[in-house]
Amino acid sequence: MTEPETETTQAAPEKPEDGYFLERGLVARVLEAIDATDALALDALLEPLHPADIADLLEQICVPERRAFLSLWSTGLDGEVLSELEESLREEVIEYLPSHVLMGAVRELESDDVVDLIEDLEDDQQELILDALDDADRAIVEDALSYPEFSAGRLMQREMVVAPADWTVGQAIDFMRSHDDLPEQFYHVMLVDVAYHPVGYVTLGRLLGAKRAQPLKEMVEDSFRTIPVMQPEADVAYAFNQYHLISAPVVDEDDRLVGVITIDDAMAVLDEEAEEDILRLAGVNADESISDRTLETVKQRFPWLAVNLVTAILASVVISQFEEILSQIVALAVLMPIVASMGGNAGTQSLTVAVRAIATRDLTGSNLLRVVRREAVAGLINGLVFAVVMGVIGVIWFGTPVLGVVIAAAMVVNMVVAALAGILIPIGLDKVGVDPALASGAFVTTVTDVVGFFAFLGLAAAILV
Repeated sequence: MTEPETETTQAAPEKPEDGYFLERGLVARVLEAIDATDALALDALLEPLHPADIADLLEQICVPERRAFLSLWSTGLDGEVLSELEESLREEVIEYLPSHVLMGAVRELESDDVVDLIEDLEDDQQELILDALDDADRAIVEDALSYPEFSAGRLMQREMVVAPADWTVGQAIDFMRSHDDLPEQFYHVMLVDVAYHPVGYVTLGRLLGAKRAQPLKEMVEDSFRTIPVMQPEADVAYAFNQYHLISAPVVDEDDRLVGVITIDDAMAVLDEEAEEDILRLAGVNADESISDRTLETVKQRFPWLAVNLVTAILASVVISQFEEILSQIVALAVLMPIVASMGGNAGTQSLTVAVRAIATRDLTGSNLLRVVRREAVAGLINGLVFAVVMGVIGVIWFGTPVLGVVIAAAMVVNMVVAALAGILIPIGLDKVGVDPALASGAFVTTVTDVVGFFAFLGLAAAILV
């Protein structure tokens, strides 16, 4: 590929020391400028930053520092920075911004970004932002908000380039050149029939490389597919990832074109889904972020800690049934945590794989038995290997061969049960409509603890006494 010649060759910008992280010391210099109320210095520090970097910077400083930052630099804050902020932090920033600054920032955004910005805000804040829009844009945003949350209708944008299917390349190019209200970013020209049904799309690359007389319908992409307006956004993101889409038209119940979804919004949904699964596996609210206040963090984490307390009490009840043998053989109390811990880790491994496979739709009815069999065999093999290891350790540590046999057998039982629980529990929860990422952890932990303690102490009671 040839490139146009230039009189001078500019050196590529030096790679940041920390890759794409904020430059070391930048936050400190920003805080120094804030302390000195030096708006010019703050402008100079922020001017080269991407909106996402400015959002990261706001998330890294505390509440008083953020308020001082916004007071000093509020006129520089634009809509892109607001759209990059965490939801909880975005509400705080919007509440603190002067009305005229907020209105100016919102007017710069595409309709889908405005919807994403205001859909979780309080009614008074929503009204404030809607008032900043002109009548046409306000109608578009209000129409998008009428669709269910997490649907394609909420995710789509109305700004798009549409052309009749019988146009030529030249007609499409002339049309785009004559309009100054095109979307800031778009990837396809959508082709529609006389009833406004989308029938295909043409990439900008092919459009610019074709002759003016070539009909657009001869250049449509094989990847073309439409998205129903009520489709869940998780399904939309899956389709983009599965079929390598760049953008896709959204249609209403009559198959008429109503909007378009682009890859950046679909990938944002995928990222949110993955982040949500990780947080829920740990019993953390999906909305929690590092910018939350302490009391909010406590409220969000308390329920699942309470659930864990109940499961721990259940495991303790099992242990209490073997008080007599524990008082006779103190070594059992020493070895009990090992059995439970190994089972818990094995269960977590299977659980994580299962939850991710369910989310990506890789785990289906056709391969379920094979996956369950694989997990059971893997748990058995790992259990046998670690059973030998712990059996030897038990003999060497306590000088009792029978104790080594007991912990070895308990290890095998718990590792197999943990592997099966880690795969079957999330599948079962998914079948009954419960998010497996949210509830599986507590169930798997309970199973591995109860089975581990019962197997170990039960075998000990049967063999050693």
